Amino acid sequence: MTDPATLAGLDPTTLGDLLRVAGDPGFDRWQDQIRRTGGCSDPIHLTGSTKTLDPATGTVLHTYTTDKEPGGRLRLACGNRRASRCPSCAWTYAGDTYHLIRAGLTGDPAKNTPETVRDHPRVFATLTAPSFGPVHNRPTSGRCRCGTHHPDGAPELGTALNPDTYDYAGAVLWNNHAGHLWRYVTIYLPRELAKRAGISQRALKERLRVSYGKVAEYQKRGAIHFHAVIRFDGPDGPDTEPPAWATLDLLTDALRAAAARAEVALPPTGDQPARVLCWGTQLDVQPIGAFGNGEDLTEQAVASYVAKYATKAAEATGTVDRRIGELAELDKLPDLPDHTRRLIRACWDLDELYLDRRLWQWAHMLGFRGHFSTKSRRYSTTLGALRQVRADYRAAQQRTALMVYLGAYGPLRPEEQAELRRRDVNTDTMVLRVRQAAPELTTGRRALGDTKSDAGRRRLALPAFLHTDLQRHLDWYAEEGDEGLLFVGEKGAPFRRSSFGRKWRRARAAVGLPEDFRFYDLRHTGHTLTTRSGATLKDTMVRAGQSSEKAALFYQHSNLDRQKEVASGLDAMVRAARQKPEAGPDQDRSGT
Repeated sequence: MTDPATLAGLDPTTLGDLLRVAGDPGFDRWQDQIRRTGGCSDPIHLTGSTKTLDPATGTVLHTYTTDKEPGGRLRLACGNRRASRCPSCAWTYAGDTYHLIRAGLTGDPAKNTPETVRDHPRVFATLTAPSFGPVHNRPTSGRCRCGTHHPDGAPELGTALNPDTYDYAGAVLWNNHAGHLWRYVTIYLPRELAKRAGISQRALKERLRVSYGKVAEYQKRGAIHFHAVIRFDGPDGPDTEPPAWATLDLLTDALRAAAARAEVALPPTGDQPARVLCWGTQLDVQPIGAFGNGEDLTEQAVASYVAKYATKAAEATGTVDRRIGELAELDKLPDLPDHTRRLIRACWDLDELYLDRRLWQWAHMLGFRGHFSTKSRRYSTTLGALRQVRADYRAAQQRTALMVYLGAYGPLRPEEQAELRRRDVNTDTMVLRVRQAAPELTTGRRALGDTKSDAGRRRLALPAFLHTDLQRHLDWYAEEGDEGLLFVGEKGAPFRRSSFGRKWRRARAAVGLPEDFRFYDLRHTGHTLTTRSGATLKDTMVRAGQSSEKAALFYQHSNLDRQKEVASGLDAMVRAARQKPEAGPDQDRSGT
């Protein structure tokens, strides 16, 4: 008889671990952490605690410790850009790169780039390495030099026709200095522009600025090359127009001249001759057109192309995606292609001759030690800014998520939520007590007082699915002490209707709710959901804190036990809905 582990495609040990984790009391929180990391393949595990103090008074505003987390650890996404290491984080990185490049092409005021940059001259340039010897390829003529018509994706593509004569040393040295070659291009380009414009370099800076964003890519032969979006701006950056004489032809001509001038001279050392490293002859420069204007190379295509290669590294050549300790480690990689193995061996052989270049430390990158994605200061926004916007959005979303839940599944009035304290919440029984209300005055201050009616003072049994969100909110966002407010703003003050309103409107638009749907309307949603769970009219009135003089309602009773039954029904309904697969198109790329 086949055991359950075999049927599930797991070994018994793995199945046992799976059942143990699923049955753990902290499973919901563990699952929440995995969701927050986006399914990261190799999350970072943090342990410890934090304490937030009021700088003026020294009062403890908030404390957090990982002791209450599953396994005593907080899991964060690794953020690795390599798709071979972490597909999830690489997908996020590609999305950020896409938005960064696209903002510099189409303009995006939210990303420090006006929409007028679409009218600035800009090109998409590809700078490649020179030849280090003939390799197997698929020329347009049909046949390789070896006489074979290689199919697409053939493993021999990019490998040397004659490994004994191929310049492996030159290939890894060129990769190692490719970043310097690009730096020289950025130095010589303004000089070439000034010379062609007939003005000094100082005068050029007062009239024109060159902005760029670039990404590196490996060819099958193991040589790095760069794709760059290069744009003309006015002297103050993308907010100003470039002069009329700054044309596409001028940019193209000056770029070719700058690339031809860029070179790095290496003196002879050991058995290695003197070398002059330079760009290859295949410099491709194409103008970028606005989407829909009929051009072959559009803004959308360029941004997508650059983002595609932002998550790639040397693994396209068959090499490893992490540093190599000793040369003997290569013996443990039988599937490593011979061409790649020779490039790595060249890094080992040359390391002692070029100690300052740290070739062996970068052998897994075939010698390349530069950044895969770089940009000039004023091209557009930064990856760090995009990450911060996403982090701020998620933090605000998490800080206010419980308010939305309580507004619907309570359903609580905004002024009732404003006066909830820590001592009003019992996470063991999932019962919440409403004692007072604090409506916001026109001055922005809260006026503490009684609830709207006597019925407003009540105890509510919350659905069990809210336990994780409730506990997390208490751990992360609520004020300290029994009298600490449950809901406060980012700076520790009682939340304001104006600031919360901005978050509410953004969230409302994101999920497609109509513009006239107010936060207070969640109470209507709560009434509907409570009724659907099987609650009586009296039950819904008690949960909502409403009163009525109609005599018939006095004969319908709703005690705390009944409230727990209603909460259980809500819990079952929401859990069933969450288990259904999401409908609709795939979510958009990450980025903001």
